[in-house]
Amino acid sequence: MNTFKTAFLLTGLTLILILAGEYMGGANGALIAFAIAAATNFFSYFYSDKLALAMYSAKPVSREELPRVYEVVERLTGRAGIPMPKIYVIPTESPNAFATGRNPAHASVAVTHGILALLTDDELEGVLAHELGHVRNRDILTSSIAATLAGAITILARMAFWFGAMGGGGDRRDREGGGLGAIVMLLLAPIAAMLIQLWVSRTREYEADASGAHLTGNPYALASALEKISAVSRQVPLAASPNSAHMFIIAPLLTGATFASLFSTHPPVKERIQRLIGRPSVSGIITRD
Repeated sequence: MNTFKTAFLLTGLTLILILAGEYMGGANGALIAFAIAAATNFFSYFYSDKLALAMYSAKPVSREELPRVYEVVERLTGRAGIPMPKIYVIPTESPNAFATGRNPAHASVAVTHGILALLTDDELEGVLAHELGHVRNRDILTSSIAATLAGAITILARMAFWFGAMGGGGDRRDREGGGLGAIVMLLLAPIAAMLIQLWVSRTREYEADASGAHLTGNPYALASALEKISAVSRQVPLAASPNSAHMFIIAPLLTGATFASLFSTHPPVKERIQRLIGRPSVSGIITRD
């Protein structure tokens, strides 16, 4: 399923990017767009993890500095059959965590100071198992490439809009409705790219929850951690880039059950908890998503 999902995602986003390029510059524009897609995929493959860690000032920690996390991750990687990732800490009191890296052999797991202070040992194990689920499922690379390609599509669509608005394209622009065609490109291409990205991102969160619960054998611990993180992160928000919000176990940019939540990279927390334990809340108090 993961292989099919990855192929579908990259093919769909690349086709949208090429169509935007073809609209802007015909065959040459399509070739340029294809080159952009290839370059963004290459960049994401090798450098997205380094950028993500640097963006949040994540610092590597040793076993001596953080034995609590090392012991859990060593136990879980043994069960999962994957190499030990590098461990990082993010200097913020907002509770959250993410995994990054192009494959299990080049993976890193980052946790915030806030999550270490908030969670019990069992809950922390559930969170770390979720992140290692992403590593084992190779979700990290897929999400990084999706975000990069979606960004490239948005930029190219804006270029196509200005190209059409300023009279570029000659007879081709006249046949396709001139500025109207450019406006359609500006609106539809980024929306299509975003919807594909969100579909895959939400799917991978459910899969990582299931993988984490299976690794620990304790879905209630992960469900409790999700509930706690969701509640406290509203009070102590994490300043995060929209382009990297998909990486975190709880989306750092969402604040409530609004229309915007329909376009979140994460499923609602109560739905994730429902899938884990059969009811939408561990404590019995259903919080907003």
